[in-house]
Amino acid sequence: MNKHKGGKGKGKPTGFGSGSKRFVKNAKGNTPTNKNNSAPKKSGNPDEIRLNKFIANSGICSRREADEHIAIGLVTVNGKVITEMGYKVKLTDEVRYDGASIRPEQKAYVLLNKPKGFATTTSEGKGRTVMDLVANATSSRIKPIGRLGRNSKGLLLFTNDDSVSNKFTNSKNGVPRLFHIELDKNLKLEDLKKIQGGFKVEGKLIEVEEISYIDGASKKEIGLKIKNTGNTIIRTIFEYFKYDILSLDCVAIGHLTKKDIPRGHWKHLTEQELNTLKML
Repeated sequence: MNKHKGGKGKGKPTGFGSGSKRFVKNAKGNTPTNKNNSAPKKSGNPDEIRLNKFIANSGICSRREADEHIAIGLVTVNGKVITEMGYKVKLTDEVRYDGASIRPEQKAYVLLNKPKGFATTTSEGKGRTVMDLVANATSSRIKPIGRLGRNSKGLLLFTNDDSVSNKFTNSKNGVPRLFHIELDKNLKLEDLKKIQGGFKVEGKLIEVEEISYIDGASKKEIGLKIKNTGNTIIRTIFEYFKYDILSLDCVAIGHLTKKDIPRGHWKHLTEQELNTLKML
């Protein structure tokens, strides 16, 4: 078994599910106001949120659209019309939009083990999508974080919690995802080292967290850890070095693995799993 030591870490990549093949480490506008309204609340109370966010969390519309509805007097709080921007409410307040009572959605966190043949999209008219697979998971309006191609498989996290989504998409640190990739031919050691060290494509620096051959398998099978939320970057990497990807499987997202989640099935994150994810 050929082993080439190097990369950013030592030993087995963290979060690789039980029973999976081990990786051999190689590297790595102006709005009207109402004088009769109270001034916006300035409290830093964590139990209070902005009215526009409260409305958006109910699934009715976006925050920007909520501001428009507030401005024209369609929203009441505890029976009083509110047109102030930035007004804060408590979850116990009675908020009504156009006369109908609204409540924020319950936060939901669903982990799917995606099979092949399903598109990662919330749009209709795209054939079978991952939303079909999690349709019965929750009544909350969840959406996938990142993407897996229709013919890719593995872990995909869904949520309606912006703070969690932002850890993947807006954070400088990001959340690592671990992939098991099968190529059309053996990955040359010199190419592995180039990927490991970082390289530029059309002037853009491409970097990965770790890359390795897989213990006990041919050098066509590669372990790759990366923080980018899409898989387009992965295809860019191997296309640059003239390799075709035959199979792409996301086997871990941070500390979350496929253990006890059969292909095509999902589970809700436990409180411990969610807390650990939020601390990443």
